[in-house]
Amino acid sequence: MQPTPNFDPSRVARSLLRRSRQGALATLMAGNGDPYCSLVNLASAPDGSPVLLISRLALHTRNILADPRVSLMLDERAPGDPLEGARIMLAGLAELAGDDQTAHLRQRYLSVHPTAEVFVNFNDFAFFRIAPKAAHLVAGFGRIVDLAPEQFLTDLTDAEAVLGAEAEAVAHMNADHRDALGLYATKLLGAPAGDWRCTGCDPDGLDLQAGSLVVRLDFPRRIATPAALRQVLRYLAEQARAAGN
Repeated sequence: MQPTPNFDPSRVARSLLRRSRQGALATLMAGNGDPYCSLVNLASAPDGSPVLLISRLALHTRNILADPRVSLMLDERAPGDPLEGARIMLAGLAELAGDDQTAHLRQRYLSVHPTAEVFVNFNDFAFFRIAPKAAHLVAGFGRIVDLAPEQFLTDLTDAEAVLGAEAEAVAHMNADHRDALGLYATKLLGAPAGDWRCTGCDPDGLDLQAGSLVVRLDFPRRIATPAALRQVLRYLAEQARAAGN
């Protein structure tokens, strides 16, 4: 089905990936290959791919270790009929995070699920990243699109500097610029007032969360350095303050 005019499926898919905090994970039962589905909490890696913190004692983890093929259903949890909201089904491989990835994924995951601090160090828990192979987006009538990973994942080429500065930038924004975060959410994105905090940033945008509310602020241009990040955040703060006058 062809997308309707003024519909950007890549942007919708990216937004769902960044805003989702829970999803339905489908795995294949070890031994017989029967389908198995479970509810999981998730965060996003810097490129937008889903990150899970799961126990090796859980059935879905045992299934993944036997066969890494998975699918993940995410939806925007909009009020009213859930079938009228956007949702995306990702198909891919669940990969155990390497030692070089764990620290960054841990920081991003705990930023959106702080209660996981209680069990994150348990020996049976580990981080897995779902490497998408394809996505099926349903965003309403005439808005059903199949997408390749390069159409919805964030390009991290030459972005090592800004990714390395992410933790410091997030902590700085939360400690010293909560007023700006609130303006981003309310004035630029139309979200209700709340205790908005930053949970992550990447070359394409900023993730904001207030309780169960999650929004995504897209940058007007791709950024790849800490200096460019500071510039774009100042620019957006000025835009938000102007919108409030």
